[in-house]
Amino acid sequence: MTEGVAEARAEVRVYLGTYTTWAGGGSGLGLASYDAATGRLRSTGVVAGVPNPSFVITAGKRVYAVNEQSKGTVTALQVGANGVPKVINTQSTGGADPCHLLLHQGHVLAANYSSGSVSVHPVRPDGGLGARTDLVRHQGSGPDPDRQEGPHAHQVLADRAGEHVLAVDLGADAVFSYRLERGRLTRVGTAKLHAGAGPRHLAFHPNGRYAYIANELDSTVVVASYAGGVLTPVQKLDTLPPGAPTTPRNYPAEVVVSADGRFAYLSNRGHDSVAVFAVEQGGAVLRLLEATPVGGEFPRHIALDPTGKLLFAANQNSNTVTTFAVDQSTGGLKHTSTFPAPIPVCVAL
Repeated sequence: MTEGVAEARAEVRVYLGTYTTWAGGGSGLGLASYDAATGRLRSTGVVAGVPNPSFVITAGKRVYAVNEQSKGTVTALQVGANGVPKVINTQSTGGADPCHLLLHQGHVLAANYSSGSVSVHPVRPDGGLGARTDLVRHQGSGPDPDRQEGPHAHQVLADRAGEHVLAVDLGADAVFSYRLERGRLTRVGTAKLHAGAGPRHLAFHPNGRYAYIANELDSTVVVASYAGGVLTPVQKLDTLPPGAPTTPRNYPAEVVVSADGRFAYLSNRGHDSVAVFAVEQGGAVLRLLEATPVGGEFPRHIALDPTGKLLFAANQNSNTVTTFAVDQSTGGLKHTSTFPAPIPVCVAL
């Protein structure tokens, strides 16, 4: 084996979401790779012409990116033999400012933030997207007049069994549950959170019986039991340690869970940290261990690599992606490297 081949095999592809219409933003979908041992990132190019790809998902050689604009769209890409993705097609979501995606049962679903809706597109045999088959609009509001005047769908994901689709809505203080059948969504439940929570994202415990909901507006995380499409809140705790400063205001963003279910991680924008939680009692309880400085500003997205040994943080306001080594015995994080990137808001592995 040549040295070049060995080096190539030690690197893992990653996609970096950004805003192309913001000053200082990227020019399209960012391409990078990281050293599988150290997590050190390096740029490998950009796919130009993909507007505001603020959230990205991958499925083998297929890549899907939101285009977060007032007339929302989703772009489908295919990775070629040369390793470079090419755009297949783009479809309208029928909503405004799509910010999250799910690939589920041969369909791509998008959460449209500003219009509080979820769209459904079938995936064609070539990986492109077919015409929209459904668009469901949420109802509801909350006490925050600036952020909760109406529904704002912020995330769409499937449960661990793949039986239901959940849509987290910041504006409605709710998580809506659906069943996807023949390209259409049927509501099966609604979980209401405490007023003013502003739920943004959730992550399931590997056992599928509990979920952890990051609340953007009041710096809390809620543990909810889960069964048959129904979430039931059972615990609420702060995402910051006691005595943490109250200014600047903190906005929790992403939450992820280790593959073994022992630890959960949550990004704090404002406090600029990653909260590390111990997961106890089979997933029913979270306990805050520490809030590790993220080494950047406004960590919008965090992601664990498939080995669970690395964590990446996309720091929107410092134009950096920071890498951490994960101590899998304690859950602790150690900052190992910093990578410059234009307004990074998503790290898709």
